[in-house]
Amino acid sequence: MPIGSSQSDELSAEFPQGEPKAALIYFIVPLMLLFSSAIMATAWLGHLRFKEDLTFLMATLFAWLLVLPEYALNILALRLGYRKFTGGQMGAFRLCTGVVAIAFVSHYVLGEELTTQKLLGFAVMALSMILISSSSSKAMEQ
Repeated sequence: MPIGSSQSDELSAEFPQGEPKAALIYFIVPLMLLFSSAIMATAWLGHLRFKEDLTFLMATLFAWLLVLPEYALNILALRLGYRKFTGGQMGAFRLCTGVVAIAFVSHYVLGEELTTQKLLGFAVMALSMILISSSSSKAMEQ
């Protein structure tokens, strides 16, 4: 970043109308990370549904076609959210949503059972996200 520029200068360059309002960022960044996790889980597991129909190379290409836009979405969410959330908060949210997304893809795409024990585990993860998110992230803002 050039000397004298700031995070909002960088965001203004990326978003011509300027930085989105802070309240919108608190809503849109977690949503973007959740959607990114869902795409990644589909890339990781989705090809297994067609294991007999797809060669290894075709499965790899399928996964990479999903992962490229997922990666761009993830990077955009992290860049928008940094300073509103800490890196640790966004990382924890991404990991939690990733595990939940994998469970749902394994259930809805692969037909695996989603047990009560798994659902209770997700509830514990949701609680952990509340605890992590409620820690002060305002200290990051300049």
